[in-house]
Amino acid sequence: MTQNHRVTPLRPRDRSATPQTATAPAGAARRIFVRDLVLLAEIGVYRREQGTRQRVRVNLDLMVDDPPGPPSDRLRDVVNYAKVVDAVRALVGRGRVNLVETLAHEIAECCLVDPRVQSARVRVEKLDAVADAAGVGVEIERTRARKA
Repeated sequence: MTQNHRVTPLRPRDRSATPQTATAPAGAARRIFVRDLVLLAEIGVYRREQGTRQRVRVNLDLMVDDPPGPPSDRLRDVVNYAKVVDAVRALVGRGRVNLVETLAHEIAECCLVDPRVQSARVRVEKLDAVADAAGVGVEIERTRARKA
């Protein structure tokens, strides 16, 4: 026995016409991430690293406050990962540092400039420092100080 069913395809919502009903609860957060950003950096303490650039891989995890109310679908209402990447590129390109720890700290501080970013986990790896390793480096996490 067969039945004929009429199937209605799903259609994308018209965001301008349909009211948003789901809102983020108070204190809700989202994670913005950047994976495997490879840049050339002047970094290192050894003589062989002086005066040359080497590959570093940067990974970021940013915990960001959700904006209040329903989602707006506007770029200005979120932390723009493209701007974060541009800021990291500018920071790495600005000059020499000795340690991956220093670079990771500076990147975290750069991410925390946006008041919506509550914490930043930053991993920086030197990809060519040890021949037998895919990478060596450090991962740090920095959290915005809460106002009392």
